[in-house]
Amino acid sequence: MRFIAGKTAALAAVLTAVLVVPQPASAAAQLIGNGTFNSSTAPWSAIGQTTVALDAQRLRVDVKAVVANPWDAMVAAPTTAALNPGKSYTLSFDAYSTIAFKATATVQYKATPSSNQSLATGVQLTTSSKRYSIPFTAASATDTAAEVTFQLGGSGGTPAVRFDNVSLMETQTTRPTALFVWNQSNPAKFVTANPNASQTPAISANIANKPIFEWFGGWFSDITQAVDTYVGAAQAQDKLPMLVAYNIPNRDACANQSGGGAGDAAGYHTWITEFAKAIGTRHAIVVLEPDAVAAAGCVTQIGKNPEDQYAMLLDATQVLKAQAPNAWVYLDAANATWLAPNVIAPLLVKSGIANTRGFSVNVSNYFLTADSETYAVGVNAQLSGTVGAKKYVIDTSRNGNGPYTDSTPEDNWCNPPGRKLGVPPAKQSSGAEYVFWVKVPGDSDGVCNASTKPAGQFDPDLAVALIRG
Repeated sequence: MRFIAGKTAALAAVLTAVLVVPQPASAAAQLIGNGTFNSSTAPWSAIGQTTVALDAQRLRVDVKAVVANPWDAMVAAPTTAALNPGKSYTLSFDAYSTIAFKATATVQYKATPSSNQSLATGVQLTTSSKRYSIPFTAASATDTAAEVTFQLGGSGGTPAVRFDNVSLMETQTTRPTALFVWNQSNPAKFVTANPNASQTPAISANIANKPIFEWFGGWFSDITQAVDTYVGAAQAQDKLPMLVAYNIPNRDACANQSGGGAGDAAGYHTWITEFAKAIGTRHAIVVLEPDAVAAAGCVTQIGKNPEDQYAMLLDATQVLKAQAPNAWVYLDAANATWLAPNVIAPLLVKSGIANTRGFSVNVSNYFLTADSETYAVGVNAQLSGTVGAKKYVIDTSRNGNGPYTDSTPEDNWCNPPGRKLGVPPAKQSSGAEYVFWVKVPGDSDGVCNASTKPAGQFDPDLAVALIRG
């Protein structure tokens, strides 16, 4: 069970051409009136030593003179509604500059801007576009009419700074119950790009319209942009986003179809920190590093120490708990036949399961739900003597016909024939907290058996085979 590798392109902006789910009345309101700059710069205004202009559907801000104070060269826009004191918000934007320097982003009350800022933080701009995602809590004030500003003075020069995709939204007070269906999932993108393909009707009706996890790893050049785009799209619909963190060093050391990951522990700490900060205080579900606990022993084959793998996972759980406090994190606990409950439970403990909501089972595998339930109950029986029993979730994306059994082990997990979609994702009233489609149905396990596509790439024929069983 070693499975999903990367996609090769950064996430695009959310499209509206396919699978658009109407926003409910409780959807999070966008508090920036014009953050995409498609046709104008209004209501953004230049303050002090700046000018603003529209530049290739971006806001271009030119600093006209060298000034000492950040606020001597600013651009600002009012929010479309007042802030709610004590509530959590996220300010996100893309930016780059002709010279690298530290700017200041603020969300402040217009009546008392210098003394009553809900957010005032340094933002290290570079010459390449980056996504910035900053959570904050609105301060108390009598007059809560607010504005967003970018203060660009104090650089020692006269930079030109470009902004795009500026967003300000309040985090939902109540955790969403509906799961997010994204129109940029691999199956949905296939449907959009191939309207006349023979596989499209079946994929559109049976897979692309379902809530499926999005996988995140080193294939994204800007992990903040990737995560923030996805989580923000879910937040705008008041839906619950579902993410897989899949970038641990020495990934998939047992089989290597999905090999890769961060270069070392320090690189992984940086990556998982950016991943968690991009979620911020928003609600989410995270499955943490499929196979990493169970496969840690395989790293000895490449001269690595399994204890280092557990230590990196422990660090990841601590980072997620601190930086993404409203994310429900499930540390992966493999499947019903890989490691026995009494073997994997202590490995989960040293990998930080105490910092998470629980564990996931059967990710990318085929075992029947009943077998996964029995396994999860066994794991909890072992955990009860240490960290206590935990919530658990089951991946049902491909378990409709149960596992495939062949004398060649790889045939049993790598695009095996005759498998079928399992029950669709849903909250459960007993047993597993959720059944999910963590593995994207139709994404290849690697170049093996029925697919010639690398791990993580969508294969429409595999998808249709899962629909038909």
